[in-house]
Amino acid sequence: MMKQARKIKVVIAMDSMKGSLSSLEAGRAAAEGIRLARPEARIVVKPLADGGEGTVEALTAGLGGEFVTVPVHGPLGEAVTARYGILPDGTAVMEMAEASGLTLVPGDRLDPWRASTYGTGEMIRDALGRGCRDFLIGIGGSATTDGGTGMLAALGYEFLDSRRQPAAPGIGELDRIDRICAANRLPELEQCRFRIACDVSNPLLGEQGAVWVYGPQKGVREEEKPVLDAKMLHFAEKTVEYTGKDCRNAPGAGAAGGLGFAFLSYFPEARLQPGAELVLEILGLEREIAEADFVVTGEGRLDAQTSMGKAPAGIARIAKKYGKRVIAFAGQIAEDAGACRQAGIDACFSILPGVLSLEEAMRPETAEKNLKRTAEQVFRLL
Repeated sequence: MMKQARKIKVVIAMDSMKGSLSSLEAGRAAAEGIRLARPEARIVVKPLADGGEGTVEALTAGLGGEFVTVPVHGPLGEAVTARYGILPDGTAVMEMAEASGLTLVPGDRLDPWRASTYGTGEMIRDALGRGCRDFLIGIGGSATTDGGTGMLAALGYEFLDSRRQPAAPGIGELDRIDRICAANRLPELEQCRFRIACDVSNPLLGEQGAVWVYGPQKGVREEEKPVLDAKMLHFAEKTVEYTGKDCRNAPGAGAAGGLGFAFLSYFPEARLQPGAELVLEILGLEREIAEADFVVTGEGRLDAQTSMGKAPAGIARIAKKYGKRVIAFAGQIAEDAGACRQAGIDACFSILPGVLSLEEAMRPETAEKNLKRTAEQVFRLL
């Protein structure tokens, strides 16, 4: 009598293969392949992201939330439409780049003196009006260096000069701030918790800070660095005077042109976390992984950077807590991908069947077919 195959549980959490498959599309393709090899398997597919681009899409679609579009002001005050998600538990998931991102400003129009995070504040304000009090916000890809004053202004804070006139948006007039007023601050903020996906540890000021390190990609010229850093210093000192809390040297304070500093200084319930760690916390993947026989993850390219805090490495670290085997699939596996073993990935497999042009390999239908085929073959062996 033929022995019946033991039922296995496989947890799949694939990061997106950018330009080809979303997180869930990749996960479902891998699941189809595994079912061909092990039809009795119990397969759980979860979305995955690292707090950057694609996080709203992955979490909102993967957890059955709803997407919201809202008109806001872009980095230079222009009208743009931003999208964020609301999860079934009421958590608002946002990427600040939707409203204040570098991709919204043409390269020949970069203006670090005026660029503002006001639109990010408008997104938050919109979510508050819909009843959201828990926020997960990715703050990568900003076009701004305003210390978060634009966001705070949209939420009711006022930054006034000695004549009680508001300072202009951007970093250009931060050194004119004489008084910070919260009389019109939205009262709902008292009930809010902000979890900020931040993968940099830069302080706010100095040669490792917001202006010096990230300013050039936003249009800051070399000779402007000390000038703008001095303006940011003035704002920081006024903030410390107002809040009684000094977050200038906190890891991540310099993220997104000082937006990290604003969250830490003005919202007691705010905390900055590595993006992948934060997403995994939201997904509650640890319980599923603890019960799994195999864990499958991956992304478009596996390399040494994968092991340095990216989402697949986060999955692998959780799996190793429970002694689980971890398999990773990728479109490309770099020579230095051996570093992924240190993060807990047991084996990596390229999904490419042979020599393909980049254009052909990245076609969604091609990537889906190749991922499905590779997952099937690996699980036939297992």
